[in-house]
Amino acid sequence: MKDVSFGQYYPVESPVHRLDPRVKLLASVVYIVSMFFIRKFTGFAVTAVFLTAAILCSRVPLGKVLRSVRAVLFLVVFTVIMSVLFYSTKTEQPLWAWRFIRIYKKGLINAARMGLRLIFLVLGPALLTLTTTPVELTDGLESLLKPLALMHLPVHELAIIMSIALRLIPTLTEETEKIMNAQKARCADFDTGNIFKRAKALLPILIPLFVSSFRRADELADAMDSRCYRGAKGRTRMKVLKLHARDFVAAFVMLALLFAVLLLRYNWFGWAFIGVLV
Repeated sequence: MKDVSFGQYYPVESPVHRLDPRVKLLASVVYIVSMFFIRKFTGFAVTAVFLTAAILCSRVPLGKVLRSVRAVLFLVVFTVIMSVLFYSTKTEQPLWAWRFIRIYKKGLINAARMGLRLIFLVLGPALLTLTTTPVELTDGLESLLKPLALMHLPVHELAIIMSIALRLIPTLTEETEKIMNAQKARCADFDTGNIFKRAKALLPILIPLFVSSFRRADELADAMDSRCYRGAKGRTRMKVLKLHARDFVAAFVMLALLFAVLLLRYNWFGWAFIGVLV
């Protein structure tokens, strides 16, 4: 449970921490979109170089960022195994076959791409939450969604809900760990037995966790009501978001990454070379 890094903020002074939250949110969206355009391992290599540079600039320990992968390691391994076992083609001889199981070279390559894509999809948003406070995320998200207010959508309330949900992830993680330790002290066993016995053993954890979550939600609602919170109407900001030169540089670098991924995806290098020769 300690491997969940979403919602955890790492307080340190760095160029990435000083970036405008709107730029970081848009950069994260561009980053996620670019992951789905990658079809070659060179694209993952370019992304790895970019992500490593961003982590070094953020001054967040590399191990803390990579620890977020451990929380979804089971999903990555499961996806890779399923991609290998259920890949089939009629134009290639299998590398290894046993009864109905056949492993192909293209299946291994496809599974490696799927695993790398999942890992990179986790690392990017993890760096976003580690370098941006929940308040900054709320302000940035509300500013980006402000055009939707013309359609009478509660933009401020939606941003507050998402911020609270993100902020409560580490709190619920800590609460879950405390409940598990308390149950283990009462001789509860969560590590032995088949999958059905383990799922049944989780009931003494889920029920107190749900009760604690509703209690926290009720206390938070009372706290916001006692402070006369009435939504976005009449509210002012202590910190007004302003774009600086570093924000435009970060946006340019993110767009350069997307452009490089598209070049590798559609082999635009070859077409550009042909155009120069012509």
